[in-house]
Amino acid sequence: MISVLLPVRDAVATLDAAMASLLGQTLTAFEVVAVDDGSTDGSADLVEAYRDPRIRVLRGPPLGLVAALNRGLAACRGRYIARMDADDVAHPDRLAAQRELLETRPDLGVASCLVEGISTDGSPLRAGMARYVDWQNALQSPDEIVRSRFIESPVVHPTVLIRREVIEGVDGYRDQGWPEDYDLWLRLLAAGVRFAKVPRPLLVWRDHPARATRVQPSYTPGRIRALKLHHLLAGPLARRQPVIFWGAGLEGKPLLRELARELSVPLVIEADRRKIGNVIHGARAIAMSELPAALASHPQAMVLVAVGVPTARPLIRRDLEAQGLREGESFFFLC
Repeated sequence: MISVLLPVRDAVATLDAAMASLLGQTLTAFEVVAVDDGSTDGSADLVEAYRDPRIRVLRGPPLGLVAALNRGLAACRGRYIARMDADDVAHPDRLAAQRELLETRPDLGVASCLVEGISTDGSPLRAGMARYVDWQNALQSPDEIVRSRFIESPVVHPTVLIRREVIEGVDGYRDQGWPEDYDLWLRLLAAGVRFAKVPRPLLVWRDHPARATRVQPSYTPGRIRALKLHHLLAGPLARRQPVIFWGAGLEGKPLLRELARELSVPLVIEADRRKIGNVIHGARAIAMSELPAALASHPQAMVLVAVGVPTARPLIRRDLEAQGLREGESFFFLC
């Protein structure tokens, strides 16, 4: 019923714990498809040494994560595809709880879960990673996930259980030079696929200096901005309506610059009163108090918010909702 898709490259230091957590699942009707992407440390041999008939190892040259994922996906035989990474640990009830969620909720295409974030050396998570874990753990319902999708990746990749027809319906993973998992979530959400999470931690997500998000060029801020812009223009901004942008600080200014190359951005809301009246990448800076008049002058405008202070988000949401705007429809947060 379930195929666990596990890409592996030189993971011998953490692989035993990951495999033990899978083989210790309370649900036993699953297979593990381990795709060895050119390991040189004996990772494939380690997996094969378990001699469990539920495990298959696909050996191949080092072609990269996306190629390994698609190769493994083609070999999976289950109704559901579970993702797992070689440096994480699954709770014993993970597969059973996520399968139950999909079996009882036919409206869902993806079941995720909450995560416990730790560092492999036992030290506390870095502040940015800890904030991300807390943020994504707070997103649990389909509506919360879809409306927050442009802030960050709303689910952690090795937490998901996906219906086979759902991931095959968007042709699996693709390599666009940006995060392959975030790209997949945005394509699925654009197609109307609903996500939800089992509301408890079912994965220990281990952070370390060699994690792909820290070392791969596809995860740089510039590539993530390009990913967001691509999906915004293909989705909410497909009509190329004008944008009222909120925020031109360290987070917002690069997004504003790139967005202004693609469509009309006449106004930017700026908290710094010294900047009011200035022109920033072609947009005139206005104060928040001018928003009602701005919306009246641009009734079809989308409001995009790129303010990097997380504590400001609820205040901005309140102000925009007071103007009759709806998050996920007429305004989105981008960070």
